[in-house]
Amino acid sequence: MRFVLVHGAWHYGELWDPVRSHLEKAGHEVHTPTAGGLGPHDDKQVGLHGASAPIIDYIRKHDLRDYVLVGHSWGGYLISRVAIEMPERVRRLVFFAAFVPGHGRALVDEIPPHLRAALQASADERRDGSVVLPFMVWRDAFFNDGTAEHAREVYDVLRPQPFGAFTDKADMTGWDKVPPAFSYLAPYEDNDISQGEWGRHPRLSNRLGVFRLVGMAGSHEVLLTNPELTADKFIEAGRD
Repeated sequence: MRFVLVHGAWHYGELWDPVRSHLEKAGHEVHTPTAGGLGPHDDKQVGLHGASAPIIDYIRKHDLRDYVLVGHSWGGYLISRVAIEMPERVRRLVFFAAFVPGHGRALVDEIPPHLRAALQASADERRDGSVVLPFMVWRDAFFNDGTAEHAREVYDVLRPQPFGAFTDKADMTGWDKVPPAFSYLAPYEDNDISQGEWGRHPRLSNRLGVFRLVGMAGSHEVLLTNPELTADKFIEAGRD
């Protein structure tokens, strides 16, 4: 299979390297572009179109077709935008612990009020268009199945996230042209946002209509804490 892996917030393409290694060893082709605003020198004043533009450009430059498009977390917004822009190239969309956008709704509309307030406070403090995570939140809510040392190691290389890509409302015009081949991959210990009424699955995954549901052990950051299992589950979620 050919995979295009789209990272989530605060991440960038190189953080897929452990998963990429396992997929390539299994004989698959892997591409890991970085979203706009997350490059090392990118302007943080970008919305969803600006964030997805480098991914779309990468796919066109490499003339990629017939690929499984995987989006992690916030990356669900990005793969939806990519699929709308070029539906004829996509084989299957895999939403990995991901938001499934609703037309006219921003990411901040889909999270609990206390998390929205915390992100706004970070943006107000930084005043450069970006937001960051406190380490305590990262360690306990995102990286809860990893060691403290590994959590700190990854935290130290995360990049500030463009806040505009959280507040920009998704335009899903054209979604009806996207091939209805969807998977939702749900880690059991995913706890980066509150469970229950705010959980992404099944609240947001059900927006996909008919989809393949794949479960797995692990946290929101299982791509880093267990990349081998993540690669195996990508193959399971991406197969015909």
